[in-house]
Amino acid sequence: MANPLVSIITPTFNSAKYIEATVVSVQQQTHHNWELLIVDDGSSDETVAMVKTLCQNEPRIKFFPLPENVGPAKARNVGIENATGAYMTFLDADDLWFPDFIENSIRTIKETGIGFVFSSYKRSNENLEFVYSDFIVPEKVTYTDILKTNSISCLTAFIHIEALGKKFMPEIRKRQDMGLWLQYLKEIPFAYGIKEPKAVYRMRENSLSRNKKNLIKYQWQFYREVEKLNVFQSVYYMLHWMYRGFMKYRN
Repeated sequence: MANPLVSIITPTFNSAKYIEATVVSVQQQTHHNWELLIVDDGSSDETVAMVKTLCQNEPRIKFFPLPENVGPAKARNVGIENATGAYMTFLDADDLWFPDFIENSIRTIKETGIGFVFSSYKRSNENLEFVYSDFIVPEKVTYTDILKTNSISCLTAFIHIEALGKKFMPEIRKRQDMGLWLQYLKEIPFAYGIKEPKAVYRMRENSLSRNKKNLIKYQWQFYREVEKLNVFQSVYYMLHWMYRGFMKYRN
């Protein structure tokens, strides 16, 4: 397929301040055959009105407003369920892509033959000032690598669902993206990491991903209840995660 359709899944929740810039970064892609599935998770600000306005001039946007807040996992799963593309990728409502993100991801899949790729990214503050170092991903990550530290960010994960099939995120409060990556990595030897940054992750002060103390109990529950690891395995991977995960957010 010379010009494959790419399904982009974007959950929103009170994202009026950022969503337009995110959509523009999609519209500026050098690969033009995409559908943007925006799933609003019960926003109470102007997000819904803003997305409806954006839809008026952009037929490639598909909008799914949910009647109540159900959480990011269920919201993303609505997007996955409605995705019709050969490829599936994710972009949160406050993050941005470089213009060649899609094109480069597809080219890498074709060159490597690996149906799951992900990219390095730049890290900014809320005002898009690059006060943090770039996050450079490893070249390959396996199932056990992800159990130790989730180096695949939602904003750069790119999956060839025509080859690997659709899978859904576990409907848990946190770490649902990690749960999805592990489902694929149980079936393929590794995901391939693109060293060059191809996206911008906006690090907001109230971001759940930065509150590591709060995440420890959810990480333990994830090992035990989602991946069904025994106590010894859970302790082993938790120690790796605590060390490597905390290091991830150093400036």
